[in-house]
Amino acid sequence: MRKLLRFLWLAALAAGLISCIPAPVTASAATASMAECVLEVSSRRFLSERNADTFLPMASTTKVLTAILIIDDCNPDDVVVIPKAAEGVEGSSVYLKAGDEYTVSELLYGLMLRSGNDCAEALALYHSGSIEAFAQAMNEKAAALGAENSHFVNPHGLPDKRHYTTARDLALISSYAMENAFFREIVSCKYYEPRHWENKNKMLREYEGANGVKTGFTLNAGRCLVTAAERGGMQLVCVVLNSPQMYERTTQLLDEAYRDYEMVRLCDKTQSVDGFRVLSDFSYPLTAAEREEVRIVTEPVSPLPETSGEFAGQMKIFLANDLIFSQNLYIM
Repeated sequence: MRKLLRFLWLAALAAGLISCIPAPVTASAATASMAECVLEVSSRRFLSERNADTFLPMASTTKVLTAILIIDDCNPDDVVVIPKAAEGVEGSSVYLKAGDEYTVSELLYGLMLRSGNDCAEALALYHSGSIEAFAQAMNEKAAALGAENSHFVNPHGLPDKRHYTTARDLALISSYAMENAFFREIVSCKYYEPRHWENKNKMLREYEGANGVKTGFTLNAGRCLVTAAERGGMQLVCVVLNSPQMYERTTQLLDEAYRDYEMVRLCDKTQSVDGFRVLSDFSYPLTAAEREEVRIVTEPVSPLPETSGEFAGQMKIFLANDLIFSQNLYIM
């Protein structure tokens, strides 16, 4: 009897041990982020969102705004003499030394690939002369991009109660940045040979079509990730803030967006619209069901001019009752 009981106890123990082995983490089982969203870049249409307007710290994803502000305002070939104030900045670093010389371009690679907080301060001081002045420039840039629920006090994202954003704002900032060719070149780079810097963003190596953007982590902000990916002509930006499984959750969100949506050409400038000429193409991310809800309306002027190239009215594209695009019509 004792042998039987011992056998049963060992069997139960073995079963318990086996049940305690965690299952492999998959994208479909990933924990939701505190805030997240997916945005199609060209249309600025949000394809999914959760708590997207919640104010949250964002750690080093701050550097997306830092980088694009520098790219917009500075010559990448300019030489920066590293100031003493940029030496020994806490957190992630490329170990700049006062008096060293780097180009703006090199510092941008150090900023985005290695998340160098020292690169962030060196660039901010080069741009504005002080961290406070650069933060003001960041806030002005963010507001101009429609990111009106954010506030920046530093260029790197080190903790500060006054430094915050929303998933929606960060997606808008990142979408603008991804439209810049030099920014895309930097954030899609897996390894920067001149300085032997490897990109920390695992999505570039693990997700098909990934072409940016930036990781971030502090104890206060949790794990944060902005990812850009392009498939089938659809460029997406995904933001997850305070995401315990940021890579897995991002993979899930992007997979769902690419499964459910497709970029559809609704207007082609090489083809006439009701016999009129248009000057711009227009594509929009749509689900299969939404394709049936698209309406194209032309509103010609009266009387119509007779000369080729003259203004002839407007065309409007509606999704259900929402106007999503309009442009002028011209005589063929």
